[in-house]
Amino acid sequence: MTLPSHAEIVVIGGGIIGCSTAYHLARDHKADVVLLEQGTLTSGSTWHAAGLVGQLRSSASITRVLKYSVDLYKGLEAETGLATGWKMSGCLRLATNQDRWTEFRRLATTAKSFGMDMHLLTPQEVKAMWPLMEVSDLVGASWLPTDGQASPSDITQSLAKGARMHGARIVENVRVTGFDMEEGRIRRVRTTLGDIACEKVVNCAGQWARQVGTMAGINVPLQPVKHQYIITEKVPGLSTDAPTIRDPDRRTYFKEEVGGLVMGGYEPNPQPWTTGDVPDEWAFRLFDDDFDHFEQHMEQAIARVPALETVGVKQMINGPESFTPDGNFILGVAPECKNMFVGAGFNAFGIASGGGAGWVLAQWVVDGEAPLDLWVVDIRRFAGMHRDRQWVLDRTLEAYGKHYTIGFPHEEYESGRPRVVSPLYERLKAHGAVFGSKLGWERPNWFARKGVEPKDIYSMGRQNWFAAVGDEHRHVREAVGIFDQSSFAKYEMTGPDALKALDWICANDVGKPTGRLTYTQLLNSRGGIEADLTVARLAEEKFYIVTGTGFRTHDLGWIEDHIPEGLDVTLRDVTEDFGTLSLMGPKARDVLAAVTDADVSNAAFPFGHVREIAIAGHSVRALRVTYVGELGWELHAPIAAIGTVFDALMAAGAPHDIRPVGYRALESLRLEKGYRAWGSDITPNDTPFDAGLGWAVKLRKNTDFLGRRALEAVQGEPHKKVFAGFTVDDPDIVLVGRETILRNGEPVGYLTSGGYGYTLGKNVGYGYVRRADGDADEFLESGDYELVVAMERTPAKIHLEPLYDPMAARVKS
Repeated sequence: MTLPSHAEIVVIGGGIIGCSTAYHLARDHKADVVLLEQGTLTSGSTWHAAGLVGQLRSSASITRVLKYSVDLYKGLEAETGLATGWKMSGCLRLATNQDRWTEFRRLATTAKSFGMDMHLLTPQEVKAMWPLMEVSDLVGASWLPTDGQASPSDITQSLAKGARMHGARIVENVRVTGFDMEEGRIRRVRTTLGDIACEKVVNCAGQWARQVGTMAGINVPLQPVKHQYIITEKVPGLSTDAPTIRDPDRRTYFKEEVGGLVMGGYEPNPQPWTTGDVPDEWAFRLFDDDFDHFEQHMEQAIARVPALETVGVKQMINGPESFTPDGNFILGVAPECKNMFVGAGFNAFGIASGGGAGWVLAQWVVDGEAPLDLWVVDIRRFAGMHRDRQWVLDRTLEAYGKHYTIGFPHEEYESGRPRVVSPLYERLKAHGAVFGSKLGWERPNWFARKGVEPKDIYSMGRQNWFAAVGDEHRHVREAVGIFDQSSFAKYEMTGPDALKALDWICANDVGKPTGRLTYTQLLNSRGGIEADLTVARLAEEKFYIVTGTGFRTHDLGWIEDHIPEGLDVTLRDVTEDFGTLSLMGPKARDVLAAVTDADVSNAAFPFGHVREIAIAGHSVRALRVTYVGELGWELHAPIAAIGTVFDALMAAGAPHDIRPVGYRALESLRLEKGYRAWGSDITPNDTPFDAGLGWAVKLRKNTDFLGRRALEAVQGEPHKKVFAGFTVDDPDIVLVGRETILRNGEPVGYLTSGGYGYTLGKNVGYGYVRRADGDADEFLESGDYELVVAMERTPAKIHLEPLYDPMAARVKS
């Protein structure tokens, strides 16, 4: 096929993701699409994928994406006439120890929360389903009947045929060589067959996606890793409808194929391929067999399926797969280039994800915003450090090695640390800080008392830091604590039109006088919450925006993308210019008054105000705001001065027993107060009305803002879901989120976050209660509630007001 001179959308890459995206763009949106493939379809890593299709992830949206894949694969053959090899064989996941069994019980609860029926089986039931399996070491297994397997090449060819049927054009044997750029946008794709002008580009180039991205100045942090599996000769006695098996404690997986088994695994010592460029000429190519490296999987597989010892190996596949530094794939619009979208890095989940990823990516490309909460896979979760090839390699290998390890709550990565430290790092270490990492920043999670090793010990029950965090929590409630929050993302917006821009972008009214600050959400066109931050007005034309550490790239990109054209504004990321100390607790004013001449009385410096004050000879931006529900200030000082300011506060706070406090206590404090966390409690799927944040929306003001029309359409309507708090008295229960909420025995939602409220002495969780015909308070308050925790029911009490200080008297004192 000859290359057209123009297309609305150019998709690069003819693997399953590219073909699925082209198919959905053509079928759902009637878009003018051209797909370019440097070799022939499936010739990258699709053709050698193992083809397991699992659906359950810890994110409701990603689970929905994977469920969509299954539904698509079921019906695709009927549409295109091309078989997909789809077989709903179900999947058994095996547990050989109690921690794994607890993980599976929690996963089964999550599955039920997401509307899927995962069963828990005894070893005897497993043996009956899979007679060739050795089950003597099993505690049990989970069984998801709707999982299955498919032929990667067949699905891709079927999607490609469907794309053509709906009008997409596919050109093979054409390589992209570069882009013509203009004002940060791609205007033309350069190829070996000539140039093609376009409006948008979708980079689905698989293990080449990083190189394709580099041509447009964007970073796609991928690392190709060698992934091996074998295909055996026929296994006597193996049923053709045998379920797929994941045996995570032995790090292996199996699926039936033509009477034999496909078997592979995720080893703790993976082999990376290259940190340089992947060769262009790599169509249908593999690495040499490496039986020495694979032997660890063979030993474990034979122990599980003894028949394998005498069965021949028909073929060994050793091919590169693209993996990412956090084990989640990559979708979305690149922050560096406004019209390049990416679908890559599928971490050996490409076949399971392919159908659904193409569906949501196509929608994203057409609408310019994600159709669901896709934050966990959004390319804007990355930052500058992800350009460091060695760092990406080290972290990706750690993520690969954890593919089948137990997912303990609160587990931290260890590779590539410390990457970014605040100037207080050594001071906090001396206080016994146990650090976690967020977007490269080392942040104290908790502080170990003298004689206690400053180290996390992971478990499925209460972890070793539980009591220490309780001490820190109580200290903030009763005295005063200091948090190092220097990792906060911080931006400045200046210029004559700064207010006009923020008025459009922010749901709340930021047009307050100089010296005031505003808590606000940023909404998408559906009224869903895309960000949650504070905006402080420092001067008539100068605003200071503060948001969470992990959202730095995302929120900056969202603001940049939505500044109306033609406005005179400048937006700058000033994260590293300022360190941030949060001084919180009933004694906070006493400490602050001792280090500054400024009047910090309630009358002179009320809640929701910002002032420039002097501390230890340095000018500090003091924001009277809180995330813990106590009197307090965020103190933003020039980063070079943060150590001096910290020392002054610690000295002045000594008579009040000031202590540094970590992020785990911050989390328990905010849970008691009912403050929402973006990414869990509030997401692009939720409106401020759903979340009980309607008070932070300026609908009464006659100002248009992004999301206003969607909110006006539902204003005054009964809510289909309501954000509520829950407490559980049983001290042995551990809430981590995604536990099912039952009302009068019927599921009505699931927890979005969970933890422990030390002041209350109870477990605390939050989630949305759904109701088909709106939310009369009587419906919410009249029911009997339980939570399903690791498949066990436990009584719970619903709360529609904050659990702690509901009138916010302490915050405003």
